[in-house]
Amino acid sequence: MPDRAPDPRPIAYLVPEFPQQTHAFFWREIAAIEDAGAQVALFSTRRPPLDACPHPFRDEARARTQYLFPPRPGPAAALALRPVALARATAYVAGLRQTPARGRARLVALIPSAADLAQACRAVNARHLHVHSCADAAHLAVLAHRLGGPGYSLTLHGDLDVYGTDHAAKMGAARFVSTVTGALAAQVAGVAPGVPNPVIWMGVDTDRFRPRAGSPPDRPFTVVTVARLAQVKGHRFLLRALARLRAEGRALSCVIAGDGPDRDAILAEIAALSLGDCTRLTGAVAEDGVRDLLHGADALALTSIGQGEAAPVAVMEAMACGLPVVASVIGGTPDMIRDGHDGLLVPQQDVEAIAGALRGLMDDPARRAAIGRAARARAVEAFDHHANALKLLHQIDAVSGAD
Repeated sequence: MPDRAPDPRPIAYLVPEFPQQTHAFFWREIAAIEDAGAQVALFSTRRPPLDACPHPFRDEARARTQYLFPPRPGPAAALALRPVALARATAYVAGLRQTPARGRARLVALIPSAADLAQACRAVNARHLHVHSCADAAHLAVLAHRLGGPGYSLTLHGDLDVYGTDHAAKMGAARFVSTVTGALAAQVAGVAPGVPNPVIWMGVDTDRFRPRAGSPPDRPFTVVTVARLAQVKGHRFLLRALARLRAEGRALSCVIAGDGPDRDAILAEIAALSLGDCTRLTGAVAEDGVRDLLHGADALALTSIGQGEAAPVAVMEAMACGLPVVASVIGGTPDMIRDGHDGLLVPQQDVEAIAGALRGLMDDPARRAAIGRAARARAVEAFDHHANALKLLHQIDAVSGAD
């Protein structure tokens, strides 16, 4: 795009329930946008519990963020003085064809929060609102826009089915809807064919996440997985694959980083498979801790199932550290990994395929090292957070002031 002076007006940036364990990449993106000279005004829906985010940036992020639930009373009360804008917002909700009556009533209850968001954007003279969600936060952006807020854009992070209904209504007035994979861009094109849908990865800091220095330690082959402890992350299939390898007499260890509702079920699976002596659960881990775990591993495995996994940041971080990744074919992993070159792809729920991929890495250290080198090169080329944040900023620059 042509050179021009930076726009001094801030960008409003909305992430639901920010910050949490999985939100490190949002913080990286914000920092990279600000490094490029733009200002960012942070918004979120509800304030999450304090222990939801283990990262060092937690307190700064919470202090910088304006939370919209519950809304401030002033902007909500002022709606009575703006009947035309209120009618526009109410008409949007009434026009939703796929949302049942109860859901529409819940969205009407969002209007005071939307008024709060619109007023806050006007107060800082925000030139644009970018929302990292296509669920209710997208409805909130539309309502705020109808109540006098700035133009908006969205980022889709997973299959549309995960993000509710009435996507055409959410996206129809968006300046663009970025996605984190090409497959998701195709989904957006199917429901909002006239809206630009660039693919912009959520990036990783390839300077901090880099291959370990020195020789690997003398220890059993170590597999790490970094994911919420939830059924959709498929931990049980990885554990069953490890049990098969153990039955062959192979020495190995596994580190599971993350927390979530499936913790007890995973512990029960570990006990049932007699893997307690070689498997460790760390709980939620901050970014530096994740990097240390990757530096102490020989491979990362992410054996997720179903929908909702798009472009996993854990995969990017492992690739940046020069680790071979064994990942399910899910979401954007086929876009991220060239099977057999810079990682290994396996069918979902296929325990033998997972065991076979890990077996091959264990048996061929030279191939493992070659895949790791190719993974690092791929991460630097495609996943660097500075480059991807600039893509988002350029997209916002191109549409700012379109209203």
